[in-house]
Amino acid sequence: SLVIIWLLLVNQLSVGHLLLGIILGIAVPLYTSRFWPDHVHVRNPMVLLRFVVVVLYDILVANIAVAKLILGRQEKLEPAFLQMPLRLKTDVAISILANTISLTPGTVSAYLSADRQCLVVHSLHTQDPDEILETIRQRYEAPLMEILETC
Repeated sequence: SLVIIWLLLVNQLSVGHLLLGIILGIAVPLYTSRFWPDHVHVRNPMVLLRFVVVVLYDILVANIAVAKLILGRQEKLEPAFLQMPLRLKTDVAISILANTISLTPGTVSAYLSADRQCLVVHSLHTQDPDEILETIRQRYEAPLMEILETC
């Protein structure tokens, strides 16, 4: 994936850039692995693949929804901060969840409690807070538990 990201960044496909991308794709993880407190073990690669597809789909759909909200009447917006008790325990899983929420337009991870038990999420338009939290649980938190944590 780092090779693909490198080729997209340089916006050029050549043997030199491909070789440099491969070298970076090997060197960067080897160099940065010592900075990670825990080793990441993907327990279910197929669920990971499905998770990535779901996140990409949600980003696309949320972009369209947020564009409609922004281009529509501003007074219809109902922003809110939502407190989400976490079932995830590992730092890596919590970090991926918080980043996934922030990547999806219309929601942002705003605060993680010191005990890592609660994540505060800001939602641009909140008609039913419980529905938003349940969607996050089903679409993001549950797969991350299956991918990265033992139950």
